[in-house]
Amino acid sequence: MSETDTARKATGEDEVVDLCRDLIRIDTSNYGDHSGPGERAAAEYVAEKLAEVGLEPRIIESHPGRASTVARIEGEDPSRPALLIHGHTDVVPADAGDWTHHPFSGEIADGCLWGRGAVDMKDMDAMTLAVVRDRLRSGRRPPRDVVLAFLADEEAGGTYGARHLVDRHPDLFEGVTEAIGEVGGFSFTVNENLRLYLVETAQKGMHWMRLTVEGTAGHGSMTNHDNAVTELCEAVGRLGRHTWPVRVTKTVRSFLDELSDALGTPLDPEDMEATLAKLGGIAKMVGATLRNSAAPTMLGAGYKVNVIPGQATAHVDGRFLPGHEEEFLADLDRILGPRVRREDVHADKALETSFDGGLVDAMQSSLRAEDPIARAVPYMLSGGTDAKSFDDLGIRCFGFAPLKLPPELDFAGMFHGVDERVPVDGLKFGVRVLDRFLDAS
Repeated sequence: MSETDTARKATGEDEVVDLCRDLIRIDTSNYGDHSGPGERAAAEYVAEKLAEVGLEPRIIESHPGRASTVARIEGEDPSRPALLIHGHTDVVPADAGDWTHHPFSGEIADGCLWGRGAVDMKDMDAMTLAVVRDRLRSGRRPPRDVVLAFLADEEAGGTYGARHLVDRHPDLFEGVTEAIGEVGGFSFTVNENLRLYLVETAQKGMHWMRLTVEGTAGHGSMTNHDNAVTELCEAVGRLGRHTWPVRVTKTVRSFLDELSDALGTPLDPEDMEATLAKLGGIAKMVGATLRNSAAPTMLGAGYKVNVIPGQATAHVDGRFLPGHEEEFLADLDRILGPRVRREDVHADKALETSFDGGLVDAMQSSLRAEDPIARAVPYMLSGGTDAKSFDDLGIRCFGFAPLKLPPELDFAGMFHGVDERVPVDGLKFGVRVLDRFLDAS
């Protein structure tokens, strides 16, 4: 059998691991300053894989090297509203010295594919490519048009990826009413008779901000009661130690009700310690959706040890719950005090949609067909995704990148963490579920 014949007969499950390895080996680190090496290379790789099966992908560059790939598959009924499947190809940086396996080597060990982007989110990129290539090779068109978007810059807010496409090329998404993307559809094993799959229906908004304090510069040996460093550090300390009040949103309430029913025990969001103790590996992810938050992440001041600087700065990652932005900003200014000047580096809205409709039914049925003890439930993501940009086009967005995970895997810790990895069997499971999902959606 020729090499061409072998490739033609390859299934999505056959291809998905190699596709994901190839993507991981393209270093698409996003440093937020256009210095990352590989987004263009990833866009070209994706475009080549789509063109091989007859699509006509477009590569769109928003800045030299910052490239996204978009393609449309014509469905059996083009009169129906279209579906968007979006993923990002950029990743956060990684220090190879901290990892068991090099973060850009795509090693397979202990039943997992290791590397930066394995779960955030080159796994979903690869699953999407694998499903699309398999369907088009075998002549199986989806029931409706499907738009594919593989995007740059999500890890720095999407300005040079999704936001650029929405603002400059909205025609690419003509007719799209619904979308699926990252950080949803992953499993949480309750017991031998029940596995929950968390579908993202909401996400916190963001205020990435710079804090600045002006003071009086002077000699380090002199007494100075207007030291910008002291004032800023005290403000940042207050902010970092602040306990934000619990605010239970519609999505979080639904999730806790579902989980309470599954566990057979009540979960009280007002009793954080007891509630999170019952959530196992997803406690960190869920706990962050019960409150607004503001995490100090960077500090900067001075240029010499014996010089008191006239200015000190800090950066803070602020996240607010849907419906609570005004409260968040008011609390923030009260905590920081009048001496601190606050300015946004990047801000974006919170999102929340209901857990119902035909797309949700398709998720439920496709998961259950591959895992008889599956139950899909809604949850809120503590971070943000490119869905924030697509929401501006009136597209209803969900997080659905299906993965069946071993109970012992710290999935939440994989995101931006050291030794990020995804189970090989999980990738193949995701391919099967997504294939069924396309037929049902």
